[in-house]
Amino acid sequence: MRLGLVTGEFPPMEGGVGDYAASLGGALAALGARVHALVPSACAGTRVDGIEVHSIGHRWSSGALLRARALARRLRLDALLLQYQAGAFHLRGPIHFLPAVAGVPVVTTFHDLRVPWLFPLAGRLRRDAVTLLARSSKGVVAAEPRDLDELRRRGARLAARIPIGSNVPCAPPADWERDAFRTRMGVARDDLLVGHFGLQHPLKGARDLLLALDRLVRGGHRVRLVLIGGSVGTLGSGHEDFAAEFERDLERLGLRDRVSVTDHLPARDVSAHLLSCDVVALPYRDGASHRRGTLTAALAHGCAIVTTRPELPDPAWRDGENMRLVPVADPDALAAAVAELAQDRGLRERLSNGALASAGDFDWSTIARRTLDFVAACAGTREASPADPSEKDSARAGSAA
Repeated sequence: MRLGLVTGEFPPMEGGVGDYAASLGGALAALGARVHALVPSACAGTRVDGIEVHSIGHRWSSGALLRARALARRLRLDALLLQYQAGAFHLRGPIHFLPAVAGVPVVTTFHDLRVPWLFPLAGRLRRDAVTLLARSSKGVVAAEPRDLDELRRRGARLAARIPIGSNVPCAPPADWERDAFRTRMGVARDDLLVGHFGLQHPLKGARDLLLALDRLVRGGHRVRLVLIGGSVGTLGSGHEDFAAEFERDLERLGLRDRVSVTDHLPARDVSAHLLSCDVVALPYRDGASHRRGTLTAALAHGCAIVTTRPELPDPAWRDGENMRLVPVADPDALAAAVAELAQDRGLRERLSNGALASAGDFDWSTIARRTLDFVAACAGTREASPADPSEKDSARAGSAA
């Protein structure tokens, strides 16, 4: 199968959608698909094994849609796999019309359902743009069950739930050694090293974690925090207030010497940092979610994870078995959970083993196979074989429509 991977972010750009697209494309290629990435010109020089990269221009404009159509025709693509997140396309509108323009079936993965900006006073048109994309795509994919239900309510033809895999393989540098690495980071033998992974964003809960760190330090705990993979300075437009507030809190709480912040790191160095942590804290403001590649990366590394309860109960996230779950936006509860892990090595080991056992559900080869099956069904080339009954029911309903 010849597939076009349509994305607004792709390495070397920083962002979870870009990492996801590269990982998925590589896994699809490993299964024998011919994969072509259609990306902005800033990413066109990227080299990813198994993926041919093509520029659609400076950004995804109306003209870029026509260039994508021409590429689909020239490359004889069977389908386009659109990796949609409003922010990855600069909150603009043209990408929502890709299914109408492409000339080949478009299957859209919705990384979330947040609405684009479009233009001043766009109002309901912002939500309508996402609905249009869902309805006009041959099929839609979501990682989160709630998102999938919403896409079905909006009239998606075919729908499948496929999880997001780890955006960082468990593969530190060949010379990595945990104690030596922690020493280079300035971590004393008796310190508890807490890690937080991902580009800093208000929804990632970094400020809640900073306040929890303050509680821990005042409680006499020897604890250090490392923010892995991108500082608040990499947020870009729209989050300057958050970045400034974070910096003020660092100074006000006197925590600067206990917090280290990395810039964007190669995957091997992210892996080394995750493996060197005693605890990984991911206090998402919207709760633990299947759409979070940072969470699945922590699972893949066998981390002792503290994160926030999902908005709806989810059997994948099991408190005390593969992670500790705390209420959203509650620094006191977060601090208490980290303190519990600091004092209970056996619990840390149990959570680590549980995380590794859960990581198999997010294997990229499995994700790629399910994606190929679903795309084939949407394009009408062969029967899909989704993994759970709800996806089979969805496929039948879409075919009947």
